[in-house]
Amino acid sequence: MGQPGDFSARPVPGLPEVTTGFDLGAAIADLGNLREGDIVAISQKVVSKAEGQTVDLAGVLPGEAAQRLASELDKDPRMVELILSESTEVVRTDPGRGIIVTATHHGFICANSGIDSSNVDGDETVLLLPEDPDASARRIRAGIAAATGVKPAVIISDSFGRAWRYGQAEVAIGCAGIEPTDDWRGQQDTTGRELKATEIAIADQIASAADLARDKTSGTPVVVVSGLGRFVIDDDGPGCVAQLRKKGEDLFR
Repeated sequence: MGQPGDFSARPVPGLPEVTTGFDLGAAIADLGNLREGDIVAISQKVVSKAEGQTVDLAGVLPGEAAQRLASELDKDPRMVELILSESTEVVRTDPGRGIIVTATHHGFICANSGIDSSNVDGDETVLLLPEDPDASARRIRAGIAAATGVKPAVIISDSFGRAWRYGQAEVAIGCAGIEPTDDWRGQQDTTGRELKATEIAIADQIASAADLARDKTSGTPVVVVSGLGRFVIDDDGPGCVAQLRKKGEDLFR
């Protein structure tokens, strides 16, 4: 993969308001000034908007389970209905804060199935996660390559809470053109001991680094990371689904 070195992260200004059907790949190709080896980090929200993942709560009819859980958590039953419909399992609830931790159909463990209302127009409009973030990353990458001939890696990221720590951090939920983890198992450390458990969360670390170059209120959801070309691969790779821990290996479920 080459040697570590300096890298940079720069926001891409000028992206217009994204609505359903917006061609993110073409827009990023036009605005990004991309070079081979670059990595494009994109906020989940604009991907969801482009894919029409907005829902008007006025059209949501909550079922009995949603109404019961909403009553326990003092939460809008329509929102609870969406949370349940976007999940395969309720992992935990926090009545004091009205939080529902779920396993989404993608396999993510997160609050409220990743459904959000921030930076979304309309008092009763919410935004779901992309149906398949890895497929979204592949499409955007293909669009950039078709428009420019340059084939950067693409990471779609979202803010997740973390066990044992306060605060949210940006993590990769979809990627293409990059292995999401760098497996060091079998290599030796500086003392000659064999590494048995070390897998570096490359895509997550790049997502977090890119987020430092972005102001969440500035309307710049795209960041280009340069100088990490050693992690960019020619094919699309396995996607972020490859780094999701199997339930049987999850000590917290």
